[in-house]
Amino acid sequence: MKDANLTRLTIRRPDDWHLHLRDDAMLAAVAPQSAAHFARAIVMPNLVPPVVTGAQAAAYRDRIRAVLPAGADFTPLMTLYLTEDTDPADLAQAHAAGIAVAAKLYPAGATTNSASGVRDFERIRPVLEKMAEIGMILCVHGEVTDPDIDIFDREAVFIDRVLRPIRRWVPDLRIVMEHVTTADAVDYVRDTHRNLAATITTHHLIINRNHILAGGIRPHYYCLPVAKRESHRIALVQAAVSGDPRFFLGTDSAPHVDAAKLQPCGCAGVFSAPNTLSCLAEVFDVAGRLRKLEAFVALNGAQFYGLTPNAATVTLVKGTPVDYPAQITTAEGPVTVFDPGFPLHWRVEG
Repeated sequence: MKDANLTRLTIRRPDDWHLHLRDDAMLAAVAPQSAAHFARAIVMPNLVPPVVTGAQAAAYRDRIRAVLPAGADFTPLMTLYLTEDTDPADLAQAHAAGIAVAAKLYPAGATTNSASGVRDFERIRPVLEKMAEIGMILCVHGEVTDPDIDIFDREAVFIDRVLRPIRRWVPDLRIVMEHVTTADAVDYVRDTHRNLAATITTHHLIINRNHILAGGIRPHYYCLPVAKRESHRIALVQAAVSGDPRFFLGTDSAPHVDAAKLQPCGCAGVFSAPNTLSCLAEVFDVAGRLRKLEAFVALNGAQFYGLTPNAATVTLVKGTPVDYPAQITTAEGPVTVFDPGFPLHWRVEG
């Protein structure tokens, strides 16, 4: 039930704890979209080639900063792409220098540009041990890639086959399960009392698998991990609005030009950076938990990453529906903006 008495909400400026900015012309087009509303973002390293060393992360950070609008209050927080050949010493040096705040584990073939990811998880054990020693966070794309495992079951299987063993090997390693999509993952995080948190995307709070498939294929809703049953979406909403500090926003905003989405083997990714705050305010409003929005977008993630919450604020105002562009223009082609499928009444004022 909506909170009819609340039409104006001021919160600390939010952070995005999982963001794809791409590179080159796409980077120039999408980085300002996130910088408009977010103060910090964990930037994914799955470029081509991937960001695997501290020097590459520093260079990518410089490219991001170069395309931000003048005066933008936005800090890219860089990550390293783990491979079976990652050098623990280089990783530790990048972390000590403040270049990389986390490292990203992609099972090979799990999602966009993940071909360089890990196949044999035992081979990265020394890196994970080094990360635990220095307090560096591991971000995981939590899906197995075995072709015999149904795509809707791959997150739950990953927990049992990969994540539980890693946590037994390195119990002091701090881990973020990124873009969780199932009640299984929510329950696993809730049942774990230390060193584990999870991000939840905007679109997974809103769509289920029917939105992708029922009545015709909607490729702009296709993402990885793929959206699941409605019961799983409800579990995600309950986790997000609960105020539990182990759950926080990671939009996984992932732009692809429409030509790449609308092809026989279309790319996975939802571009939600422009309208995420309006979408989230609507979700929390419907749940009657608007006052928990600040924790989800601005407090919980900072706490887990050991950072101070932002001092600046943004204000959301409820009124007549807000119109967002259906697409943004890039030098590579148009990119479609996430359509929640319902009117957005909350506008970001500043």
